[in-house]
Amino acid sequence: MNIKISGVGSYIPTTVQLNEEFSNHEFFNNDGSKFEQENNVIIEKFKAITGICERRYAKEHHTTSDIAYFAADNAIKNAEIDPETIDYIIVAHNFGDVKHNTIQSDMVPSIAARVKHSLGIENPKCVAYDLIFGCPGWVEGVIHAKAFIKSGMAKRCLVIGAETLSRVVDKHDRDAMIFSDGAGATIIEETSEDCGILSNETATFSSKEAYYLEMGSSYNSSSSHDDVRYIKMLGRKIYEFGCLKVPQAMKECLDNSGYTISDVKKIFIHQANEKMDEAIIKRFYKQYKESVPENIMPMCIQKLGNSSVATIPTLLDLVNQGKIEGHSIEKGDIIMFASVGAGMNINAITYKV
Repeated sequence: MNIKISGVGSYIPTTVQLNEEFSNHEFFNNDGSKFEQENNVIIEKFKAITGICERRYAKEHHTTSDIAYFAADNAIKNAEIDPETIDYIIVAHNFGDVKHNTIQSDMVPSIAARVKHSLGIENPKCVAYDLIFGCPGWVEGVIHAKAFIKSGMAKRCLVIGAETLSRVVDKHDRDAMIFSDGAGATIIEETSEDCGILSNETATFSSKEAYYLEMGSSYNSSSSHDDVRYIKMLGRKIYEFGCLKVPQAMKECLDNSGYTISDVKKIFIHQANEKMDEAIIKRFYKQYKESVPENIMPMCIQKLGNSSVATIPTLLDLVNQGKIEGHSIEKGDIIMFASVGAGMNINAITYKV
């Protein structure tokens, strides 16, 4: 028995936030001191490092569970299945439903239960739960689905990655420019075809690394909401950690798949930071004493920003639809998924299309 992705769908919010729209923001350092550089310089350096020119924000009346439902509905239609046949709904996110202009996260009921409700699924045997695993959440959800199916507990799962990070960023922190909103979803099911998940790896590093990403106060000490917490990260440490640990996990994953580095056609890596992703892929190939092939790594971060758990399934959907210029996948291709994020968690999957 093999386990494949039989349907993919995404929801890309229509509100575009350009880099230039941050030009009037008042940026501070983490010690509360104001940046000496002009905003246009800050923005230019940000673009050079991350590759991000613009990002997408959800409409004010939409929440994480709303856009998760939109992506799920698209994936179900793409797979051409009856939603009543889904055994598990796994939703990867990190902050729940945060309504526009509010400061409180809402996770009761779970985002997965809300998606099941929105899909109109009546079957009580369809189990819905949330997965909090940082940015690698969607990849880990696929690994969960594989385990359920392999054990005989399920035949078909819906795995979603959805986030509205624009609701939890500190507008006085430069890192606010990285984050965006979006949702991606996949149907995972058993198959007799010669395709599907070949191998996977997961690890959590939480001794020194646990708080590289955490919630913290605004960098603006005069903020009127000093009790509000925003997403904060140690960018340099995350960069160094990702460049060291992700290539190792990817190599272990590929080596366990029965295929070689020359067989890999595409790598779908979490869209965290363009320079970081390029460095990870370069180090991955260096372990095999190989140079990075052209067009191995499709990217959408330039236009969509970092939507955390949604980046990989959204990217996969865009490539499937032929919307990423120069990139496509064909039946029989060997591809990889890889991610890194809060925890610090890393994971990878080797997959045969």
